[in-house]
Amino acid sequence: MPFATLFTNVAAKLFGAPAHAGAIEPELVESMVEAVVDAVDPRLRTVSGYRGKLAPGIAGTITHLRSFVPDLPEPVALSRAAWGSDPLLNAIFATADDVPAVLGRSEEMRAFFEAEANAAVAEAHGLLGMLKVERNVLAPAMINGAVQQDVAQTTVSFSGHRLIAPAADHVACRREIGVRILKRLAELALERITSAGARAVDLEQRKALLGARLRMLNLRRNGLETLAGDAHDDAAEIESIERDLKATVDDYVETKTSIATLATRLEHINTIFNAPAQYVSLARIDLRLNRMGYKVAPGSNEPAADLALRELSIGEGLQAIIVFVRCPRAELPPKQSLLARAAREML
Repeated sequence: MPFATLFTNVAAKLFGAPAHAGAIEPELVESMVEAVVDAVDPRLRTVSGYRGKLAPGIAGTITHLRSFVPDLPEPVALSRAAWGSDPLLNAIFATADDVPAVLGRSEEMRAFFEAEANAAVAEAHGLLGMLKVERNVLAPAMINGAVQQDVAQTTVSFSGHRLIAPAADHVACRREIGVRILKRLAELALERITSAGARAVDLEQRKALLGARLRMLNLRRNGLETLAGDAHDDAAEIESIERDLKATVDDYVETKTSIATLATRLEHINTIFNAPAQYVSLARIDLRLNRMGYKVAPGSNEPAADLALRELSIGEGLQAIIVFVRCPRAELPPKQSLLARAAREML
C-alpha cells in the first residue's frame, strides 16, 4: 500500500475523530511504522526487527499528536461580511477586501471548487496559516482619560496568509492536515539522512584538496627552489596537513559507513519520533488587541478583543498561526479580478 494511503489511514484515526484515551492501538502503531518506512526507505524492512525498533517512538508520537486534538480551534466563517463582526478576522486581515483576495490566491481552494466532484459543494473547509509579526512603536495612547503622545506600544499584524487543505467538511480537513504533519515528520528524518550524505561529499572534497596540497609540498621539498637560495622549510605545514588529512579521512570513513548502513537510517528516524515534542508543537497564544492592532494590557478599560490563537511548529523554519476556516464558494473571486488587483498594486 502506498505510504500516502497509509498516512491517510493513520491521520483518519488521529485527527478525524475525537481523541482516544488510554493505550495506543497496536494496529495503529503498525500502520504508522509502515507508512514512515515506505516514505523514508522501504529497504528498512530488510533490517531484522525494524518494527520493534521503531514502534516505541511511533507510539510516543501518536500520543503526542493526539494531545493536540482537544485544542484544535473550531472553524470560523471566512467571508468579507464576517470581517466587520468577527474580532479574529478583523485582527488577521487589514481590510475586508483581503479576505476574498486570500481565497482567490489559494490554488488548492480554487482547484477544489472547480473539481467536477465538488460542483454541488457550497462551502469548503480549509486551514489558514500566517505569520505573526510584532513591532515596538511609539504612538498616541489614552492614559488615565487623556491622550498622550509617543507612548511605547506593540503592534501585532499578520502576513503571508496561505489557505491549504480544502475539504468538504471539518473532519476531512483535519485529516488532511494530519497527513501533512506525518509527512513532514518523515521528511525531517530524510533531511537528517541526506544531510549526512552532503557531509560525506564535503569531506571527500576536503580530503582530495588536502591530499593534493600534501603531494605538492612533498614534491617541492628539496627541489629546485634551493637554487634561488630562498627555499622555505615546509616541514611544519606538512606535519599539520598530515594530521588534518588523517582526521578528515577518519571522519569521512565514519560518515560514509553510517550512510550505507540501514540500521543508522533507523536511528535517524528514531531521533525524530523518539522526541516528537522537539519537532512538532501546537502552542496557545493569548492576545488582547484593539481595533487598530495594538496590544492592550490585561485589566485595561480600553475596548479590545481577547484572542486565543494557535501556533503550529514543525521542525526548523516551519511556524505559523493556524485557523480552521469555512469558505463559501460565493466568496471566491474570479481570476480576472485578482489580476486586476495585482496590476493596481504594482502602480
